[in-house]
Amino acid sequence: MPTTRTLPFALPLALPLALAVVGTLATAAPAAPAAPASTVAQQSRASQCRGQGVDASARIRYHSDVVIKAPLSTVWKLQTDVERWPSWQPPVLSAQRLDTGRLLKGSRFRWTTPAPATPTTPATTLEITSTVRQLRREACLLWSGPAIGQGLRVDEGVHLWTFTEVRGGVRVHTEETWTGDQVEADVPTATAALGAGLEAWLHDLKTTAEHRRG
Repeated sequence: MPTTRTLPFALPLALPLALAVVGTLATAAPAAPAAPASTVAQQSRASQCRGQGVDASARIRYHSDVVIKAPLSTVWKLQTDVERWPSWQPPVLSAQRLDTGRLLKGSRFRWTTPAPATPTTPATTLEITSTVRQLRREACLLWSGPAIGQGLRVDEGVHLWTFTEVRGGVRVHTEETWTGDQVEADVPTATAALGAGLEAWLHDLKTTAEHRRG
């Protein structure tokens, strides 16, 4: 495996593991302000899937919400039909299930996304292998895994999604944490990159689900 080098995250690299929208964002979303430890612990308890959530000790984290005016079944199908991600998320170059059938706890999938060159890292394609840690149908989904490219690595990303029916649609909540020496070398800009990716994913999910509603 290539030796990784410190990555300057002040670039359009947005790698939510589960969606790395690298190279497609002209600017990164502002990083969420650092929360006190008590607040982080409270959020971790509140946002879970079958009792599990993101890494409470991770230094890099971001969360966001959106209301999608579409049926819950539509939103859920888009999110869990992994092999069709490239059809509505341009940054996903490929997506492959490593097992068959409905997405379940223990399911695994591998997907790729491009990362642009920087002054200290080459252009590369990141390969992300994700494992579903928890799942409750049409309610929540939690997966985790590493992202590895030539000269670029996130050791572990943990990504949580929750889906709640509200008046007129579905509230989608997402949050993710990253760990690894390379990304932790610059926490504020890594957090901004993560936030940009999550916001882009929510935007694409909302746009696609609402378009398919009828």
